[in-house]
Amino acid sequence: MDLVDLITEKRFLGQEFLTWLWFKSEERGGAIALPHGDIQVVFEQHMLLEYGEGESHQQVICQGQQSELKEARTGLATGKKLEQARIRLARDEHEWRLSLTGGLMEYRNVRPPKTMAAGDDYDEAAREGRILDRIGLLEIMVRTVDELFHLFLQVRLDPKWEAEKTRIRGWITGR
Repeated sequence: MDLVDLITEKRFLGQEFLTWLWFKSEERGGAIALPHGDIQVVFEQHMLLEYGEGESHQQVICQGQQSELKEARTGLATGKKLEQARIRLARDEHEWRLSLTGGLMEYRNVRPPKTMAAGDDYDEAAREGRILDRIGLLEIMVRTVDELFHLFLQVRLDPKWEAEKTRIRGWITGR
């Protein structure tokens, strides 16, 4: 099996992760418990769902305010898969906005927290400090998403996954 076939075969895992993460974010008003403490995860105004395969593959974009994301949940109820979502992620005093894809677990349109003020562009040390600050903040964001994915895998590989799936299905259908 080559790499492309492997990615295609396993892409469902990232899509399940996004769906589970959306469910978990709504379960406690955006708070998700990680070993070091709670973080905030909020799904925002833009989701991409897909369905079908090969030539019949189609995508649906759902946009709107938080309450209008019912359309996306209805899509999940009809068998569509969550492929991309716009997320606001907050940890400690930092907040990021990003789009995360399910199939490839790819980060897009990342907006990290604001760093030090631009100040004097001629000061090489200040410019270097701003760059290092941004790199550090991006590392924290990636580490946080990795921790969330690790938590998902623990749940997904546990025998209690069937009970979690039942809870997710209830959440999707509004029960």
